[in-house]
Amino acid sequence: MLWMTLLAASLAADPCTSGVSVGKRPGPYSFLVATGTERGQLTCYICEQEDKPTAVVFARTLSAPLGKLLQAIDTETTKRPGTGFKGWMTQLTDSANLDALAKWSQQQGLKSVAVGAFEDRDGPPAYLLSEDADVTVLLFRNRKVIGNFAYRTGELNDAAVADVMKTMPKLFGK
Repeated sequence: MLWMTLLAASLAADPCTSGVSVGKRPGPYSFLVATGTERGQLTCYICEQEDKPTAVVFARTLSAPLGKLLQAIDTETTKRPGTGFKGWMTQLTDSANLDALAKWSQQQGLKSVAVGAFEDRDGPPAYLLSEDADVTVLLFRNRKVIGNFAYRTGELNDAAVADVMKTMPKLFGK
């Protein structure tokens, strides 16, 4: 019995992996936008972004730490006018509640970061999102992922947000 406890503890310490690997190309996917001028529409921001710097957050659960992450991305957007940088969050859910998502986004004070829903908890199939990951963050530019971060429930915290934001400058380098 002790060995099972030790095995479970060691597995829990392994970093969570989820999503498109660094160096790979993120594929297109559409989701229902809950905020902004595209509210209620199926939209593919991946298609619109092409080579521009991008931050995509997939989340199963709305939380205060997720709000902090999105606020940090929102701030980065306002710091980088003219770069084409865009960030958005796609909630993975069985049934979208756009009103609740829009209200949550407003409570977080998000201005530039779009929020929406993908009506399948597994997410877009080509993204290979782990069912263990509550939050997956993909940073990409020139159609290649340059940063991939994944967090189980409860792992997204201030230090994790800081780690994501430390990688952000790579989106704007040559």
